[in-house]
Amino acid sequence: MLKHRLIKAADAVGHTVIAMSAGYLAVAMGAGLFELRRQKARLRVQGDTAYGSPHRGRRDHRHLYALIPCLNEESVIGTTVDGLLGPRTTVVVIDDGSDDGTGRTAEQAGEAARADGREGEVTVLRRELPDARQGKGEALNHGIVRVRERVAARGQDPAEVVVCVMDADGRLSTRALARVLPLFDDPRTGGVQLGVRIRNRRGNFLTWFQDYQFWAMAAVTQFGRNVTSTVSLGGNGQFTRLSALDGLGARPWSRSLTEDLDLAISLAVRGWRLRTTAHASVDQQGVSELRRLIRQRTRWYQGHMTAGRRMGEIWRAPRLGHLAALEMFSYLLVPWVLDLPWSLLFQYCLIWFLRSPNVLVLRGRPAAAVDGTRLRWPVNLLAWYLLTFAPALVTSWTYLRRDRSVGVARALLLGHSFVVMNYLSFLCAWSALFRMLRGQTGWTKTTREAEAGLATAVA
Repeated sequence: MLKHRLIKAADAVGHTVIAMSAGYLAVAMGAGLFELRRQKARLRVQGDTAYGSPHRGRRDHRHLYALIPCLNEESVIGTTVDGLLGPRTTVVVIDDGSDDGTGRTAEQAGEAARADGREGEVTVLRRELPDARQGKGEALNHGIVRVRERVAARGQDPAEVVVCVMDADGRLSTRALARVLPLFDDPRTGGVQLGVRIRNRRGNFLTWFQDYQFWAMAAVTQFGRNVTSTVSLGGNGQFTRLSALDGLGARPWSRSLTEDLDLAISLAVRGWRLRTTAHASVDQQGVSELRRLIRQRTRWYQGHMTAGRRMGEIWRAPRLGHLAALEMFSYLLVPWVLDLPWSLLFQYCLIWFLRSPNVLVLRGRPAAAVDGTRLRWPVNLLAWYLLTFAPALVTSWTYLRRDRSVGVARALLLGHSFVVMNYLSFLCAWSALFRMLRGQTGWTKTTREAEAGLATAVA
């Protein structure tokens, strides 16, 4: 009797999690495709774009301040600074206690640009220990002080100033600013986040898989959040209106492990719209080593899960619409309601399959219509395959449509490997939970790799 009740309970949980997972993916991807159609864009937009000339075609009047927090980024910071310099642009590099020549390399990039007669200004701020290395949010808060000083000295209107947050290895797509800055013509727009491509995706399987995750899944679901104006902000290619940041106080970025998600919540609950565009993107390095990738994703999971404490604030926010609140609420629940339960349920289903591959998933009941016929095995195997790989087929098709150069074989391989790579997510989610239970909030920065001859176009 007890065994029967346990199996029944597991079945109920299983059906619920499977239905919620499938429903969340369907709604998120469907909304993204709808938004692309509304923007009169195709999935392949930006698939073969070039990177490194974001000011081309720019006709706005706004001043852009780019904040780049850095810690030992000597190998990549020069190219990033060079790519951001342009008309009405101030690049603020926050050297967060680097041991290498990060600050000097950034200054040299600015000097070289001035020698070439290019517009723009570079400022390097140096943070020293023990104030340095307290997290990305603290570095950004240090940088925003300088931005506010410059804006006041120049008599600029904070409502017409845009702050761009970039990683030290980030590059904006060509004409990106001509696409992004006009979105701030709507006075209700507080932030804009660009989709991410992995620049070194051809390096190995891990970098390919990260590009697949960012370009085929994250970017498309972000398009869908345009419908509710609750696009999740990231740490690279993030644009915010200075007056919106000012409304959050002197220190708009939190000490959270995912300060970007925290910022998005803070802006949204105050009524600011968070947007994205299909016509611009940002690229960055992918993590090429498994150990570093696990460390990075564990930090992301912990930050995401910690942000769950703000769900009540979201639900009670009077300036946040019901649909927008529901979207943000659902997004914050993903690790708790989908990832952690699925990490256990998947093993339960796998055991059923290994023990009885000729029966349908959950409860072990044969399909009445085909039981006892030659179709029993193929039908049940097909059911198992669709349960496991249906999302892979959808995202593989999406990835191929977003970038034809990927090829059918690679798109299918990456999509089907998602099931195996789920174990990485399971590991990171549980590691994050254990860190939370132990009260560990340490911040470990993802290290960059030197790149030989950055090209202006991605192959």
